[in-house]
This record gives sequence, C-alpha cells and structure tokens, in this order.
Amino acid sequence: MSVIHGEGTYRYEITNEWAKVPPGMEWREVGSVTVDHKDQVYVFNRGPHPMMVFDREGNFLRSWGEDLFSRAHGAHFAPDETLYLTDDGDHTVRKCTLEGKVLMTLGIPGKPSPYMSQDPFHRCTHTALSPEGDLYVSDGYGNARIHKFSPDGKLLLSWGGPGTEPGEFNIPHNICCDADGWVYVADRESHRIQVFDGKGKYETQWNNLHRPSGIYMPPGKCPICYIGEAGPTMEVNRLVPNLGPRVSIVDNNGKLLARIGDIHGAGNKPGQFISPHGITVDSHGDVYIGEVSATAWPRLKPDDPVPNPLHSLRKMIRVTG
Repeated sequence: MSVIHGEGTYRYEITNEWAKVPPGMEWREVGSVTVDHKDQVYVFNRGPHPMMVFDREGNFLRSWGEDLFSRAHGAHFAPDETLYLTDDGDHTVRKCTLEGKVLMTLGIPGKPSPYMSQDPFHRCTHTALSPEGDLYVSDGYGNARIHKFSPDGKLLLSWGGPGTEPGEFNIPHNICCDADGWVYVADRESHRIQVFDGKGKYETQWNNLHRPSGIYMPPGKCPICYIGEAGPTMEVNRLVPNLGPRVSIVDNNGKLLARIGDIHGAGNKPGQFISPHGITVDSHGDVYIGEVSATAWPRLKPDDPVPNPLHSLRKMIRVTG
C-alpha cells in the first residue's frame, strides 16, 4: 500500500525515482525545477548537462546549457514560453527559449558587483514576473537586494539591504509574484517570507517557517503558496525534530494548510527531504522539488556516509478522491 503524506485536500504519494536519467548524464544536485505549458519538466541542475527536460511521466526529452552555466540556482517559466535562469556562480540571469537559445542576459558573466554594494548582481538567486511583464530578481548571497527590470532589461528600481527589519534581508533566496502584483520574497536566514507591493513597499510577513528556500505560486488568482524549507545545519540544532527540511503549503495570508516531511529531520527516503531548494507545481497539482542534496548532506548528517544514490529530485503526486 502506498504511503500518503500531507493532510486535508493536500495529500501526496512521493517518489524519488520519477526521472529516467540516461546513464552518464546524472546530476550532482538540482538548483531549481520548473514546468512549461505542456507539463514538461525543466530540471536546472549542477551537472554536466545543466538543463535536462522530461515529460510528465519522467521520460528524458533533451538537454542543453553545456558550457554555458556555472552554477544552476533558479529557474522560472514565463507566460511567453521562455525561461529565466539564474546562475549565482556567474552572477547572471539569462532569458532563454525552451530549446536553450539565449535571448537576453542580465549581469556581466563572471563579474560580480562589489559585495553588499546593492548594485546588481552578486550571486543572484531567482526571478519572478509581474502581471505587466516586469522582472524581479532576488540578489542574493552577496547582496541583500531586490531589483526590478523592465521587460527589455532596463533597471527600474531596487530595494532592501542587509538586516532583520521589515524590508531588509538576510539572504533573499527566492521570489515570486501573484496575479495582483504582490511580491513574495523568501528571506531565508530570517526565517520568513516578506510581502511587498510592486514598488517595494513592505506590506507584511509570514513566519512559522524555518529557512524558506523555495517558493512557488501557481499562475492566475490562486491563493496557495508552496514553500520548500531547508533544515537546520548547526551542530546544536541539526537533530532537533520539527524544524525541517520540509514542504509547507499555505494560503495567501500565510496560514498553514499542510506540511510534508519527516518530523525527525533530513533523510533520503520518500517522505523525507534533505534541502528543498527549488519547487514547482504542474497543471495536475503534482509538486516537483529540486534539492541541493550533495551540499546539504555533510552539514545535516556529518557522521553518516553519503547515500548512493543521493536523491535530489522528488515528485509529490497529488492524491484525489
């Protein structure tokens, strides 16, 4: 009998073996994952083939991005059927076709802005689009800033800075935007999601989270938000139960609807997570979670050998009825 995870109307079967990766093309870990209008799944990974594309059943379709990307971090499917791909190792955001042709590059490849200078980019992390087509970029590891660009790549405004006050950030790790234009930023190391209007005005924040890393809202007027939370990594708390890693589902006020993950912490089995880093949902309500497992495992389980295989892509299959 299959194990069901979740609660209420958000119940799932979880598989670690969904993607049929061709031999010799295995990835080290998955920075992000996104789906297109056909429910094809784009796995932006830290391996020799940075972008690998699968159909909904997990059959391999194609790969691209070889010799282009330095360190896969964020992937975002746009309504015009393009992809925005954030490379924090290269300090760039690239807009690409679904076949991998680069249409626009933001940032100077290989040349970060000065650390915490507030100028774009220093290890940018993810992107989101406003209803009008403007682009938001979370920036990221070497900055504490959100930048807003016009569709043609002109910088319109920026906001934020290092700190813990409203509107300040301690690793803005992910970002999304809803149909009403509100901007949601996963402020990872402050354990919160901050909510802004389209001009960067702080509105509110969601708490009851632990190191939110991935965040996804389905397109349209959908009040549901899927959040991937990374687990604790400090020696004094990495074994503390009920802190993650996990996937949480909340409404548009941040109220918890369901939480999936082993209460006892990180693991490699179905129903456990290691470090949910990127998250997306297809048209059937199935959830795909990319994990930076190779980076996280030694921090979470320093006394345990690295499993083989070490899972870094999980599919949560929605259970209906």
